[in-house]
Amino acid sequence: MNRNNLFNKFTYRLLISTGVLSFLLTQGCSQPKIEKISDTVIDERALVLGDSSYLMQRFRFGNNINGQSFQQDAILSHKGYQYVGYYDEERHVCIARRSLPDGTWSIIRFMDYLFEENDAHNTISLGICPNDGTIHVAFDMHARELHYRVSEKGIANHPDKIIWSTSLFGPVTDELEPGKKVKSITYPRFIQTPGGELQLCYRMGGSGNGTRVLADYNSQKGHFENTRVIDSGEGYFKDQLGESTSRNSYPNGYTYCSEGKLHVTWVWRESAIGSNHDLNYAYSEDQGITWRNNSDELLDGVPSLNSPEIKVVDISRSYGLMNTHGQTIDSEGRVHVVMWHCTDESLAAAGLEPGEERWGVESARKYHHYWRDTMGEWHHNELPGIAGNRPKVFASKDDDLYLIFGSKSVLEEDETKIYFEGDLVIMSANADKKWTDWKVVHAETGPYKNEMLADVNRWQKNGILSIMVQEGSTGFEPSALRILDFKIQ
Repeated sequence: MNRNNLFNKFTYRLLISTGVLSFLLTQGCSQPKIEKISDTVIDERALVLGDSSYLMQRFRFGNNINGQSFQQDAILSHKGYQYVGYYDEERHVCIARRSLPDGTWSIIRFMDYLFEENDAHNTISLGICPNDGTIHVAFDMHARELHYRVSEKGIANHPDKIIWSTSLFGPVTDELEPGKKVKSITYPRFIQTPGGELQLCYRMGGSGNGTRVLADYNSQKGHFENTRVIDSGEGYFKDQLGESTSRNSYPNGYTYCSEGKLHVTWVWRESAIGSNHDLNYAYSEDQGITWRNNSDELLDGVPSLNSPEIKVVDISRSYGLMNTHGQTIDSEGRVHVVMWHCTDESLAAAGLEPGEERWGVESARKYHHYWRDTMGEWHHNELPGIAGNRPKVFASKDDDLYLIFGSKSVLEEDETKIYFEGDLVIMSANADKKWTDWKVVHAETGPYKNEMLADVNRWQKNGILSIMVQEGSTGFEPSALRILDFKIQ
């Protein structure tokens, strides 16, 4: 889509509602140049959860399984090749790859495992260990046993020398460390370390009562080790909505900066009421063995509700704070988070009292940019317009920020659902203005079913946003899974 097509019905509604349309029309020269350089189909018939014989209540959390905010990563690149993990219409785990920038997609379908759930939590996450060239895949888990398989060594480091086939991968296993089964796992995410190793992070336990766990892959031994708890759900919490004695964290991300520190931001989900609250922050200088708070003080144990100086922004459970948003680190080590929640003003405009609806309503949801400066101070910018689904944020080499998300073309003011089909939207903000000038710079007409995910590795190396989208569909019909590539200058 060229710039003349930018002001589609979504963008027009957003800009009119925020009073900035005339500004953008007169300040267009300051906008970054966005060029869509590629639009390719991975699979014409990717899975949509449900079945015509299933009742609606038989699938959970929407019917999209390919492209959820908590997937890290569904799409990633390494050594000139790009990889995507997804489920096809036959409910098989698939890994597609292509040579960049415009190679043909080649797909392997693992026929020895069938995904039988209708739970959108059970997504696929991919990881690549640069040190030994292994490809790791974790899939089909929501508070159940581990499903994991790993490739032969070297295939990701020499991708042009192998034939892409299922024979490159080992069998499905429920073990990370030899002889130790993992029986309760949700939200697996692989993290590349600065030294070229790999880590796996996941939740053990359930919503409102769980802990976050981290394990280290040892490329010399060819297996994970040193599995450890990295946060705690213990503590007593009370607010105007009730009391709670247990909780779990929902991270926006675990991100290494150029100095080798592992940064994490998160919200707490309480067992009582089930709502989220507060933005929290900690970092580790030893790859998640010990943790420091926002004041650079070493914590006594892992982060918990009672840890000092980890809560950096007060956000009430009454504001419908959503979990698992976007996080990035810029070149100066500044931490950036974009999340959506309501405010007193937005709720009042929607005719609601705080806490009246668990997630607020569409018309009251706003994106909020929270960022930590080099002195440890946190700042806040509210973005214009109405929030869409859970966003992802990316920092350019010049520290400008780009936000990607899905948004409905037509606003339903009283709607409370958080899963929908919509358009792809890209917003940007300039570092030299302290990211106070957020604006829409591109909109791609859908409808798309998924929450937007992009290839972080390719963005950091080439400045290209490779964004995964799945087309909307009627009922439970499979639909096309695509990659849209955008060059930003």
